[in-house]
Amino acid sequence: MSHAQIARKYPRGLREMVAGGHFGWPAGAATDDTDMTRGVLLAYADAKPGDDVARLAGENFLKWLNGDWPGRKLGSYPKDIGGATSDGLEKYEHTRNPDRAGAGEGRAGNGSLMRCVPTGLFQTDPQKLITESERISKITHDDKRCIIACAAYNTMISKLVDGESAVDAVAAGQEVAKRLEGSTSGQVYQSIELAKTLDLAAMAEKGPSPKLRGGCSGYVLASLSVAVAAVLDKRSLEDNLVDVVRIGKDTDTNGAIAGGLLGARDGERAIPESWKDILQFGPEFRKVALSLLRSE
Repeated sequence: MSHAQIARKYPRGLREMVAGGHFGWPAGAATDDTDMTRGVLLAYADAKPGDDVARLAGENFLKWLNGDWPGRKLGSYPKDIGGATSDGLEKYEHTRNPDRAGAGEGRAGNGSLMRCVPTGLFQTDPQKLITESERISKITHDDKRCIIACAAYNTMISKLVDGESAVDAVAAGQEVAKRLEGSTSGQVYQSIELAKTLDLAAMAEKGPSPKLRGGCSGYVLASLSVAVAAVLDKRSLEDNLVDVVRIGKDTDTNGAIAGGLLGARDGERAIPESWKDILQFGPEFRKVALSLLRSE
């Protein structure tokens, strides 16, 4: 939905999960964002010493692609899969190699950034975090903007769960972007810099900033900018996430990406119980996450 459509239907924002959307989802149903995040999460849960977690994630993505997935008929195709994700997984299905997959340069959607958060949560080695973020992105999105955005984002996630402030976590992620891009003029670095100037509440009222390429319709760096603006906003997780969705366009993915940073900043208790109670994979995610934390 566009900003104008959302403003007409939900003038103060939508604060409860409801059924509907373009695909007629039940309330709390997983979209591709959650499904693919589950693929990464289970890769970390199943990984044994010496395993390639990126390949494990890729194999889980193929299960999702081919309908070997909870709530799906075996052999069915995901109804909400993105074009780059589809093309990248078709290539990965042939190569079975994360480093020789992906939809190619120029395909810079937000489809890998939306799913990457488990690496930031559960990989505690900073260099492995960067490498694994990059390689899991490459399975579908091997454009450098996507790869580096995932590495910078997961660095922020890791710093936030370690108790660092949002300002310091964002600075750490921006430093990773600077190192990987080789300068402060790189596009990922500059998208984080742009985020510091964005007023999330104003965009919720008036629509996406003209500085955001595509108006929040799926470009990876626009989604990153909005997410960073949200985590730097000192309001509650709920207020920020409601406003991210009010901006419109690719609302589920923008919400997923911003929600990862906000959750890392504020913790699980900040998420409204009414939201958690109806999430399709909520109990499984919590069980797997707690198991991973206990094993560290």
